[in-house]
Amino acid sequence: MTLKERITEDMKTAMRAGEKERLGTIRLVLAAIKQREVDERITLDDTQVVAALEKMIKQRKESITQFESGGRADLVAKEKAELVVLQAYLPEQMSDAEIDALIVEAVAASGATSIKDMGKVMGLVKAKAQGKADMGAVSARIKQKLS
Repeated sequence: MTLKERITEDMKTAMRAGEKERLGTIRLVLAAIKQREVDERITLDDTQVVAALEKMIKQRKESITQFESGGRADLVAKEKAELVVLQAYLPEQMSDAEIDALIVEAVAASGATSIKDMGKVMGLVKAKAQGKADMGAVSARIKQKLS
């Protein structure tokens, strides 16, 4: 079963169970997937669906930050609830030790010596960690390692 099919099945389950908040979030995901498929005239595979989910998760995290600074606890709670639903569809996240090992391996493979080589290292790490780690945090770790 593809990720898209799983999301569709979860939508049906949420409908039957009357879980309105969960259903709304799942419909947002399916709408984003459908929009991309229509725009690009393709059928998304699992990696492209994960990329769409990551984009939505990033948007939710940014919204949470904005709403917290604006004192809107009601909207923060709504965004956090959506975030939980979205994160359930991502692959299992890598541990800190796994990420560090991946960075060390990428630095060795690319021969990186300074911060100027960050792009090379990031490219290697991103290929293996996409969807399994927060790439913003990974980027900060690479920067720290190369400084």
